[in-house]
Amino acid sequence: MEDFICRITYICNDMKPSNRWVVITLTIMTVMTGCSRDRDESDPANASSNPGTIKLTSAQKELVDSINAFSFDLFNQIVESRKENESLYKQSIIVSPLSITYALSMLNNGAAGNTQEQIKQVLGFTDTGLDSTNAFCKKMMESVPTLDPRTKVMIANNIYVNKNYELKQEFTQTANTYYHAYPETRDFHDGKTLDVINRWASDHTEKMIDKILDESNYNPDAVSYLLNAIYFKGIWANKFDKNETVDEEFRHLGYSKEVSIRPMMHQDTRFGYAEIDGYQVLRLRYGNRSFQMTILLPMIIEYEDILPPVPLAKTWSKINDMNMSSALVDVKLPRFETSTDLDLQEIMSTLGMPDAFDPDLADFRNFCNTPTYIGLMKQVAKIKLDEEGTEAAAVTVTGMFYECADDMWTVAFHANHPFYYVISECSTGAILFIGQYTGY
Repeated sequence: MEDFICRITYICNDMKPSNRWVVITLTIMTVMTGCSRDRDESDPANASSNPGTIKLTSAQKELVDSINAFSFDLFNQIVESRKENESLYKQSIIVSPLSITYALSMLNNGAAGNTQEQIKQVLGFTDTGLDSTNAFCKKMMESVPTLDPRTKVMIANNIYVNKNYELKQEFTQTANTYYHAYPETRDFHDGKTLDVINRWASDHTEKMIDKILDESNYNPDAVSYLLNAIYFKGIWANKFDKNETVDEEFRHLGYSKEVSIRPMMHQDTRFGYAEIDGYQVLRLRYGNRSFQMTILLPMIIEYEDILPPVPLAKTWSKINDMNMSSALVDVKLPRFETSTDLDLQEIMSTLGMPDAFDPDLADFRNFCNTPTYIGLMKQVAKIKLDEEGTEAAAVTVTGMFYECADDMWTVAFHANHPFYYVISECSTGAILFIGQYTGY
């Protein structure tokens, strides 16, 4: 610990004041061991409110690790897929890997053969049977919303079926039992189903996501649309004082001189803090500390690429396993809103499940009474972060088509340039959202 303090002091003293930056990665994370072991944020208001916990078996803990690894693989692939378009590449991103996990886990009960194995491979569930995966999804879906009365979390699934098709009874029963999804048969040509789907998305995200499909991508000849929605609203355990928020410069790109003015929130408070793999890591708690945001701020300003490197899953694992010490941190964090509309077909195919999107190779024999493939897969996600807390939501839609058609030190943590963030649940470490803020 003394060596670490000396190193921090040396680094700060050696820098010019103008270079005392801190790269901030906002990560609302779920850390199973971290929440109970960290010695930070002793909020008197929460002293009588203990964080909720979800007890997992060893196999279920491995599923969480797999989902978290998938989260970073997915995020990296999204960033990579944007590199050919610089204006798109530098945009902020928010995505919910957990929403995609629910959507694909539910659908995979209707898959078979290579299609099913590829989906399991992408999600990291290769050593897990469908029954175990379904039981885990059910457990998280029912437990996560109950952990903190001050934090609202909703997870919901739904299935709309074209009246011309019929889902397999066993698939329907599994969707009912484990995902609380009750397929609704509709006339997709009635001129109303598109509005019904969008209304469902809005109702299950507190109106944050008011449209998941529009006339350009809604197909009335589709076999089925499967949806997952996740909503999160958490109040900071230590709120930022609005009077401390001032407009300051935000540096957009690692090597660029381009800056803009952003409202920067500020507070000096004890937080869990560490440095690992080239990042400064900061933990901000919500409510009764059942949920948290972990911020990873790159410690290098200049990059060969436009943006800082995306954190790796192994870095996240190290953060989850470490016992963070408490530090008095001078935090500056931008107040912001970000929304992302993602086409997931090419991204998920590149990650390793191409058969599901190929009419000739897709094998969903256990889903419907006719051969189908994934003809549409997209997610719309939004986040709003301010002095009070964080509100985030995501809806993932999968369109199925007929085959033919204690030592204390003070640290400056100023998020005045691009950073990453993750929202997760503390007792299991499961990631709900992961994002990147670039100022755009």
